[in-house]
Amino acid sequence: MARFLDIALIITAVGLIIGVIMQSKGAGLGGLTGADTGGVFTARRGIERILFWVTIGLSVIFFGLVIAVILVAR
Repeated sequence: MARFLDIALIITAVGLIIGVIMQSKGAGLGGLTGADTGGVFTARRGIERILFWVTIGLSVIFFGLVIAVILVAR
């Protein structure tokens, strides 16, 4: 059970990292390092909205898996 949770946690973490990186739309590498992109916040539409909700879902799953790993390790 612990091995399954560890593998699921790794897969979820990688997916979460990819989702967060993909949300830096049009920012290039400067946006990843914290450089000012001069962008304006706009409404999310289409794939941006889907990616936003997928990232939120992955983060909830990630924290749930972390709690499960802690409980199993007891």
